[in-house]
Amino acid sequence: MLNDFTRQLEAGVALGSPQVTAAVAALVDEAVSTETKAAFLTALAKKGESTEEIAAFARELRDRSVPVPLDPETRAREILDVCGTGGDRLNTFNISTTVALVCAAAGVTVAKHGNRAITSQAGSADVLEALGIPIELTPEQVAVSLRDKQFAFLFAPKFHPAFKHIGPARKLCAGRGQRTIFNFLGPLLNPARPSAQLVGVPRPELCEPMARVLQSLGVRRGMVVCGEVSGSRLKVQGAAAPAFLDELSTLGETTIAEFYHDRGFSVTRLAPQDFPVQPATLADLAGSDRAANAEIVRRVLGGREQGPKRDAVLLNAGAALFLAGRTKSLTEGWLLAAELLNRGHAAAKLAELGRP
Repeated sequence: MLNDFTRQLEAGVALGSPQVTAAVAALVDEAVSTETKAAFLTALAKKGESTEEIAAFARELRDRSVPVPLDPETRAREILDVCGTGGDRLNTFNISTTVALVCAAAGVTVAKHGNRAITSQAGSADVLEALGIPIELTPEQVAVSLRDKQFAFLFAPKFHPAFKHIGPARKLCAGRGQRTIFNFLGPLLNPARPSAQLVGVPRPELCEPMARVLQSLGVRRGMVVCGEVSGSRLKVQGAAAPAFLDELSTLGETTIAEFYHDRGFSVTRLAPQDFPVQPATLADLAGSDRAANAEIVRRVLGGREQGPKRDAVLLNAGAALFLAGRTKSLTEGWLLAAELLNRGHAAAKLAELGRP
């Protein structure tokens, strides 16, 4: 069956929802060969995944995840996730993870879904582990931590057991330099089913379709962003191409696709000059291994980092706090985030999360 779908995709014909259901069943079936799965994923990527296909894959895979038993009071809160799809290949420090901790310090309930490093030296799981925050919580422990501490990390491999049968095909595609739909799906599969999501993508043309997918999945408040890195270019298939961050950028304009349950959908551009950002280059946001990145996070949260790394966190935290309904504007969010860092509240939250 998967071979039939591959031929259909190679002919440029999109998959319908029932076909996606069947395709996912085949992808998680260990009896189907890795090569067959890789050929299917390659054909889907080369055709170009439609918004409807991405949404259908996300629903199917999320339905196969291990659920989180949230109590009614926690479920009634605005639950936030802040993450990027990865793939920008710029090796910045863990901006989204730092932002998630700032938001938790502001009293926002944050369900951070993530994994170990795939396209960088240190993923969210790596840096949180280095900070002493538990990353391999059971679903029940996640629910308690969200209720009592307003933060929990959902380690993707523990909540998506079916992925172990997809991993070899993804690895085979990656070895061939071929991205797959799974490059997009990570932020869409949070088992806690957050009501508000800030998602970063590596190319601006992905902002609107990814935001449409989030909206179709029932997210109440969503923002998908891609930030320019002025003056920097990457080599892509031997040619120089513009560089983009899967974050709001302090180094250039940011494309933002956003929607809210009480207002419409919009696509806008945000200029860093609208905020008190310091002059900076991409090198100023560079990360390294898990230990070095953990120290950067400690310095930012403790108010000891006053340079461009702090600015990047404040801008993204400002957006996340606004998205979660904690502030009435992104500017107000920036100011609140700065106050949390200056007064030690963010450092205190980090210390709290590291205690049993």
